[in-house]
Amino acid sequence: MAPDEIHIVRQITEGVLRGEIGSLAKAITYTESTLPKHQQIASAILENCLPHSGNSLRVGITGVPGVGKSTFINALGKYLRTQGHRIAVLAIDPSSSRSKGSILGDKTRMSDIAADPGVFIRPSPAASSLGGVAARTREAILLCEAAGFDRILVETVGVGQSETKVYDMVDVFTLLLLPGGGDELQGIKKGIVELADVLIVNKADGTQLEKARETAKQYQMAMTLMPPGKTGSTPKVSVCSALHEPDMAVVWEKIAEIADGLVAEGKLLPMREEQDLQWFEEYTGFLLHRKWLENESVIQLREELRNRILNREISPGKAAEILVSGGLPSI
Repeated sequence: MAPDEIHIVRQITEGVLRGEIGSLAKAITYTESTLPKHQQIASAILENCLPHSGNSLRVGITGVPGVGKSTFINALGKYLRTQGHRIAVLAIDPSSSRSKGSILGDKTRMSDIAADPGVFIRPSPAASSLGGVAARTREAILLCEAAGFDRILVETVGVGQSETKVYDMVDVFTLLLLPGGGDELQGIKKGIVELADVLIVNKADGTQLEKARETAKQYQMAMTLMPPGKTGSTPKVSVCSALHEPDMAVVWEKIAEIADGLVAEGKLLPMREEQDLQWFEEYTGFLLHRKWLENESVIQLREELRNRILNREISPGKAAEILVSGGLPSI
């Protein structure tokens, strides 16, 4: 590593460990870059920060678009700040490859916490591979922890595989629901509901309050048919309104109860260790796939096969077999 790169690594690392927002933002930007030089710098920064990470509660928050995730996080963040916590909000939107996510709208809806120096809000970059997005978010979590943020909120768009990825990088997974959607499970896949440690029926205010309570009852009954959660107990169900501050204390109590149970039963550390090993395996596959497709011989053969597919000379499945078996190149 060149002397100027060593200086950058040292400068950013020291800034991150001092809790400087600017240094943290730069560190995450380096992890997001695909330039080899930047990746080398990012790797060095991450290695330096790794011993200082792990001291946070990581919470995943998901739900269908329109459920009020950003407003909910804004209210929850305000409550946690009153409790003396430093908050990092990491937003994942793998569906947006051009806008890099919806962070501008998020910051507008999180106006109460966006300007707070004790709050850090950052989108994960959209990418062609969800594996890439997940890897960058995991690294961002570690860097935020090293910077002293002790409550990490990871928000997903709630429309795809990002939920299962986030589940594998957080301690407590929270699913937001809309009032009145109990019968249809609101179009959310059963698998996502099964992942939830805490289910919150949001927007429980005004004329929606009774409907929200009824929805919560329906989900509470449904949860008894689901496999037990991380702590071996039935997932917790509650109602809340982001407009009603006392509700945030109730919501956080349920989240903290799950986390405390994991610690008390000695499950938190083994769970995180398993997540790290899974991250290693998944990211290895992601890198191998990307590097292999960047190989010149693979690029040429792939282009030939694409033309043959378009000319209906060969089926896509057969073409894939030829591509993989046509001599695996050195990577």
